[in-house]
Amino acid sequence: MDYDHTYPVLVNQPEMTRFAKQVAKNLMGESHPQQVIDIPEPLMGSEDFAFMLNQCPGSYLLLGNGQGENSCMVHNPGYDFNDEIILRGIAYWSALTQEFLKE
Repeated sequence: MDYDHTYPVLVNQPEMTRFAKQVAKNLMGESHPQQVIDIPEPLMGSEDFAFMLNQCPGSYLLLGNGQGENSCMVHNPGYDFNDEIILRGIAYWSALTQEFLKE
């Protein structure tokens, strides 16, 4: 059997991860700390973003639907994106960009 190791392991850069998390906390405010969570265990799927992180420091993060009875990860036939979080996602990516450009 031949096995090609074609995908690198995705490893978030700690400083960029802290930065991205702090922007999210600032955006959500002190009244919603439960909305910014750490994923306690590594995700074992492959991800093309690993190639980008090998070239540029960064952090792969998830904008999630939350954990509920019918929740599941993307790339699952049962996945249904929560349209109600679109504006929150736009606000986050805008704030992240603005804070990054300040530095």
